Amino acid sequence: MRTIALVTQKGGSGKSTLASCLAVAAQEAGERVFVIDMDPLKSLVNWSKLRGESDIAVEAVPSGKLTQVLAALERKGITLVIIDTPGTESHATTAAMKASDLCIIPARPNVFDLWASEVTRKAAKEARREFVFVLNQCPPSNQSARVEQGSKALESMGGLLTPLISARVDFQEAARHGLGVTELAPYGDAAEEMRKLWSSTKRRLAKIKQPVRRAA
Repeated sequence: MRTIALVTQKGGSGKSTLASCLAVAAQEAGERVFVIDMDPLKSLVNWSKLRGESDIAVEAVPSGKLTQVLAALERKGITLVIIDTPGTESHATTAAMKASDLCIIPARPNVFDLWASEVTRKAAKEARREFVFVLNQCPPSNQSARVEQGSKALESMGGLLTPLISARVDFQEAARHGLGVTELAPYGDAAEEMRKLWSSTKRRLAKIKQPVRRAA
């Protein structure tokens, strides 16, 4: 079982939207997916209620029970856990980082998100966790100077998942209906971006040594 935590110490970066769409894309690719919502806003719990399906379970888990829950999920045969975290520094964020195989740090192409990404990167390094960035909510034309500068900044901090994720209406519409973009518009540009993002994430996970998990 592999565990991904979407973390950033700044709100509005699109963590929950990415988490839900990645979960669906991974499930469609054959993974047995479980989503853990550690954000007090419980956006993914609400998304799951809208979804009304049992194919991807979503559960709110407090930081003190995270290790125990992960061990139980591995025994049940779950192959991928995606953890959504608060947009601030918290016990939940720290616990999610420490429990994950890979921390994905979303950032929008603006200076405030890039500054926050540096803070989150330092936290991931202190937790001795693998991390990578994803540039999210980019202008549709990803040749803009702002996006190029953001890409270079994140690459210099430790690597960037591909592709860049554009700001598209499909992402918001999918969330509103409890779907992933690959379900809402399977042949759309947003769906293609998300499938490629899952492939990039999977390749990154394959390079990380599989941990042994034990219940606390």
